[in-house]
Amino acid sequence: MSESPEDIAQRKMQFLFALRSRGVTDSNVLNAMERVDRGHFIRGTFAERAYDDMPLPIACGQTISQPSVVGLMTQALRLTGRDKVLEVGTGSGYQAAILSLLARRVYTVDRHRRLVADANATFRQLDLTNITALTVDGSFGLPDQAPFDRILVTAAAEDPPGPLLAQLKPGGIMVVPVGQSDAVQHLIRVTRTETGFDYDELLPVRFVPLVEGLGRDT
Repeated sequence: MSESPEDIAQRKMQFLFALRSRGVTDSNVLNAMERVDRGHFIRGTFAERAYDDMPLPIACGQTISQPSVVGLMTQALRLTGRDKVLEVGTGSGYQAAILSLLARRVYTVDRHRRLVADANATFRQLDLTNITALTVDGSFGLPDQAPFDRILVTAAAEDPPGPLLAQLKPGGIMVVPVGQSDAVQHLIRVTRTETGFDYDELLPVRFVPLVEGLGRDT
């Protein structure tokens, strides 16, 4: 049975309330997350949980992050609307879709060809034309398109990856989960300065590990 307009409005209100209650306060980020329906990015048995603030399984043994973490990571990037952004870890494509409403250009990469193909199909369905999704080893970034104003990594590394730091413009920002995959990780914001890098620890998180190489489905 399809939802009534009242049910949809109520669900959106609850969704946005959950985001605000967990610290997502940037009005541009909240507006983008209201516009991008997470339901488009979840298939199968978990589709009915699309509007819960929780991570959910997707193909290739990966997950779609919980919306509040997506919002906090997006907020931490301090996007200006003119940025060229690299996302490492396309996953379902949900994060890239939100970035596409807040940035000039989004390049998103994943090691799993199936995930990139599914995400591209959803981007076309939603007419998101400023996203380029590619199947590559994201641990090395995307040198052909560097440098980037912003870089977002949606998998945990033991340290901020050197190749990605090198592809960040002076004044640019990278947000990355850092820590062992089987322990608590922390979300770090790295700002490139004229003389080096500044690091801010934002919040504890848990992400799948950043893995080198391409997935077996490629």
